[in-house]
Amino acid sequence: MRVADIMERDVVTLDMAEHLDVADDIMRLGRIRHLPVVAGSHVVGVISQRDLFRAATSSLLDLRHRGQHEWLASLRACDVMATDVVTIGPQASVRDAVELMLRRRVGCLPVVDGSRLVGLVSETECLRYLDRLLTLADTRAELPQLGE
Repeated sequence: MRVADIMERDVVTLDMAEHLDVADDIMRLGRIRHLPVVAGSHVVGVISQRDLFRAATSSLLDLRHRGQHEWLASLRACDVMATDVVTIGPQASVRDAVELMLRRRVGCLPVVDGSRLVGLVSETECLRYLDRLLTLADTRAELPQLGE
C-alpha cells in the first residue's frame, strides 16, 4: 500500500504570513490538528495544535477566549511554525511513512510530489489503514479453512 492510497488529498493550508487566529479558527472549525504552511505551493512549515497552545500564552496573562484570539491575531504562522518539515512522496509505502513518523516523532507528513504539496498523511490515516487491515485479518480468521 502506498501513501497516495491513504493520504488526505483535500489539504487545508496556511500562508506563512497568515495570523494565528486564522489558524486557530481553521483548526477548531475543521477539527484538524496539523496545518501545512506554504509559500506558493511549497511547504515551508507545519503548525500543530501543540504549536498554537504554546503560542497562546493567554493562560499566563489570564485572558479569556476573546483575549486569546486577539493575542493569536498578533502572531503570524512563520513565528511559530515548525520549519524542520519532514515530507514524504506519494509513492512511498505506508510502512515507510509510519516508520518515518515514529523515528522523527511527528504526527503528520506533508506529501509532496517534487516540491508541490499533493496531500497529507497523519496518524489518523495510518490508524484508519490499520483498522482496515485488522478487519481483513478478523474476516480471514472467521473463514473456514479449505482442504481440512
